[in-house]
Amino acid sequence: MTSPSTTSAPVPPVAPGDRRRWFALAIVMTAAFMDLVDVTIVNIAIPSIQRDAGATFSQIQWITAGYSLAFAAGLVTGGRLGDIHGRKRIFLIGITGFTVASALCGFAANPEMLVASRILQGGMAALMVPQVLSIVHATFPAHERGKVFGLFGMIVGLGAVSGPLLGALLTEWNIFGLEWRPIFLINLPVGIAGIILGRKFISESKAPRALKLDLVGVVLVTAGLLMLLYPLTRGRELGWPVWGYVMMAGSLVVFGALIAYEKWKAAKDGSPLVELSLFKVKSFAAGIAVQTVFGVTLGIFFLVWTLYMQVGLGWSALRAGLTGVPFSIAVSAAAGISVQKLVPRFGRKVLQAGALAMASGVLIYIWEAGRYGADIAPWQMALPLVVMGVGMGLIVAPLTDAVLSDVPQEHAGSASGLINTVQQMGTALGLGLVSVVFFGVIDERVTPDRIPMEFVDGFQNALWWVAGVLAVIFLVMFALPAKPKQHVEGGGAEDAPDATALDKEPALT
Repeated sequence: MTSPSTTSAPVPPVAPGDRRRWFALAIVMTAAFMDLVDVTIVNIAIPSIQRDAGATFSQIQWITAGYSLAFAAGLVTGGRLGDIHGRKRIFLIGITGFTVASALCGFAANPEMLVASRILQGGMAALMVPQVLSIVHATFPAHERGKVFGLFGMIVGLGAVSGPLLGALLTEWNIFGLEWRPIFLINLPVGIAGIILGRKFISESKAPRALKLDLVGVVLVTAGLLMLLYPLTRGRELGWPVWGYVMMAGSLVVFGALIAYEKWKAAKDGSPLVELSLFKVKSFAAGIAVQTVFGVTLGIFFLVWTLYMQVGLGWSALRAGLTGVPFSIAVSAAAGISVQKLVPRFGRKVLQAGALAMASGVLIYIWEAGRYGADIAPWQMALPLVVMGVGMGLIVAPLTDAVLSDVPQEHAGSASGLINTVQQMGTALGLGLVSVVFFGVIDERVTPDRIPMEFVDGFQNALWWVAGVLAVIFLVMFALPAKPKQHVEGGGAEDAPDATALDKEPALT
C-alpha cells in the first residue's frame, strides 16, 4: 500500500461508452451477493454442524454471531481504508481474504477453528462490502445510478432468501459426504473469479485529497459497537446478566467520546474516521435514521420467521426455504422498477408506500397464522409474503440512492461503511428484541403437542412489534427529500460532488 499521506489525484468515472463499467458492476454485485447469502446460509445448516462437528450450543452461537460482530465492527474502517488506499485495491484484498476464510471454514478440523474462521470471514467482508457502493458511486455518472441502485435492490432481495434455500439444498444433497461444508466451499470458485475479473475490469478510485487512517477512531468505534452488539447477541443465552446492561450503557459513553474526538480530529487534520459533516446533508441523515430502524424490522422478522416454520411447524429446511421464494421474487421485481420508474415521478411517497405495504403484509400474516394455526400451508403464506416483498423492494433500492445521492465522492467509502454499519446495528438490536417479543411469549416447558401453538402465539406477537416498527419508519420517512435530485443526462457537475456540497442545502426538497 502507498502511504496514506501521499497525495493522489482522483480517477474520473469510466467513460459512459466504456462497457467495462458494467463488468465491474457485475463483479462487485456478485461480491455483495456472496456476503448477503453468507449471513443467512449458516442458520439453515446448524443441525448438520452440531451433528457432524460436535459443536456445543455456545460454539454455534459464535459461529453465527462471530461473523456479524466482526463485520459490523469493521465496516466504517473498511470504508475509510478504501477512500485512502483505493477502493479497487481494498476490494481485492477483501474478496481474497473472504475467499481464503471461506476455505478455512469449509475445511475446519474442529468447532474452534470454524469459529475463528468465521470471525476472519466477517472481518474480510468488512473490507469488501463498503467498496461495493463506493465503486458504483465513483464509476457511474449520476444519471445512471438510479438504474444501478435498482439492480442493487434486486440483489438484496435475492440474497435475503437465497441463503436459506441454497443452504438447505447443499446440506440435504450432502455432496461427496461433506455434510455442511459445501455452504462455505461454494464461495471458492466465485471468489477466485471475482479476484481475476476484478483486477481487469474495476477502475481504481480514491479520495481526491490526502487522508490518514484515524486509529483512535478505529479503536473507539470498534469498542462501542462490540459493547453494544455482544450483549445483544449473547444476552438471552446467558440469562441477560447485569454486566450486559452495563456494557450497553457504557457503549453510549464510548460513542459520545467518539463524536467528540471525531470533531477534534476533523478540525485538526481533516481525516476523521467518521465524517460527521456528512450528517449536514439532510438526505444522508434522514436516510441513515430510516436504515437503522429498518434493520430492526429485518432482525426481528427473519429470525422469528425461520423459528416459526422449522421449529414450531416442524417443516424441513428445504420446505421452509422454498416457502420464501415468492418473497424473494417480489422484492427483486419491486426493487427493479422502484428507482427507475416510480421514484422519479412520486419521490418519497414510493418509500412510504413500501412501509405501508410491508405493514399490510405483516397484518395479513398475523391473521392467517391465527386463522390456520399449526395447519397453515406454504401456499397460504404466499399472499402476505408477496405483499411484504413488494413493500421491501420499494424501500431498499430507493433508500440507498437517497442516502448517497448528495455525498461527496471523497467520502463515499466512509458513507457506505456507515450505511452498512447502522443497518447491522439495527439488525442486531432486532435480534436482541427477539428474546422479548418472541421467546418471552413462548412457554418452552409445555408438552410437545402444544409447541406448535406456542410458536404460533410467539410469531403473532413478534409480528405486531414488526408492524409497529414499520409505522415508525413511515413517520421517519417524512424527513427524507420529497423528490429526488434531477440528474442531468450525460453527467455534469452532479457527477463530481465535492466538499463544498456539505456546506450547502442539498437540492432535494
